[in-house]
Amino acid sequence: MKKLRVGIIGAGSIAQYAHIPNYQKIEGVEVTAFCDSNGETLKSAAEKFGVKKTHTDYKKMLATEKLDAVSVCTPNAHHAAPTIAALQAGAHVLVEKPIAMNAGEGRRMVMAARKAKRLLMVAFNQRWRADVQYLKRSVEAGALGDIYYAEAVYMRRSGIPGWGVFVDKAMSGGGPLIDVGVHMLDLALYLMGHPKPTAAFGSSYTAFGKRSDAFAGMGRWDAEKFSVEDFGVGLVRFDNGATLLLKASWAANIGEDQHHVMLMGTEAGLNTSPARIFRHEQGSLVDVAPTRLPNVDTYSEEIVQFVKAIRERAPSPVPGEHGLMATAILDAIYESAAVGTEVAVK
Repeated sequence: MKKLRVGIIGAGSIAQYAHIPNYQKIEGVEVTAFCDSNGETLKSAAEKFGVKKTHTDYKKMLATEKLDAVSVCTPNAHHAAPTIAALQAGAHVLVEKPIAMNAGEGRRMVMAARKAKRLLMVAFNQRWRADVQYLKRSVEAGALGDIYYAEAVYMRRSGIPGWGVFVDKAMSGGGPLIDVGVHMLDLALYLMGHPKPTAAFGSSYTAFGKRSDAFAGMGRWDAEKFSVEDFGVGLVRFDNGATLLLKASWAANIGEDQHHVMLMGTEAGLNTSPARIFRHEQGSLVDVAPTRLPNVDTYSEEIVQFVKAIRERAPSPVPGEHGLMATAILDAIYESAAVGTEVAVK
């Protein structure tokens, strides 16, 4: 078996937790080189994982190392350029979510993957949950009939990130909608079969982010630098007549955190947390719940599926086009929130 040589662009927390150790678990995969613009992060990661080749310039890394695949684990503002460069250098790419800051960048990434004939996979690890896979199989078997409504919800009572660049719009592109809401949006689109979005109406609010007295459930952030929403909501229309409601918060006066997708269909409905299917049967209302679902490390499975697709020359497990659709929807919600009217999803 040919050894698969992998490079990491962005050696920070998500790379060290979700990417590097899971590559190193797979036989025949070698994490060859790291790149990070922060010298201290680079040195620490290299020592921790025993990687000798390090770079502060991803262009130099791509030019000097013969890489088969690359994980892009940088802040959102730096997803597009290294992804496109890696694809052009002949590497397959797994890019952290969201695919990019906006749909324009995402389209360039998708086109670069097509031109290079390389895999572009978006790191939506939630898809690999056992409950989601069970529900996906049920939907594909026709259990829900025609899906006409969905809700995608990721609400934290107190969870503004106190680290990184999450609260800086120039680096992240937005707040909870693009950070955590995109996970539930992707799950909803995945379960719905990716109907084409046509328009969206949205609103966003900053009720806590600029307040130094707000409870800091995930560490203290810099309220003076807070430039994103801490709650956002959007209603999306699709060309098949379906609609989707997306809600996401880092901070909200609610009783408890909420993370789920709900679908309504003509034959049944479903909820992801916990996994349930609701339907009419024999003149009664019936709830169907799976039992003994396996425990799945979704970050590990994400890497396993990426490597498997490369080795088997299979399609991308989470295509760039899927990440692009989610980002185009978020663009429309943010634009609608700014102008106060429904806008087209472009």
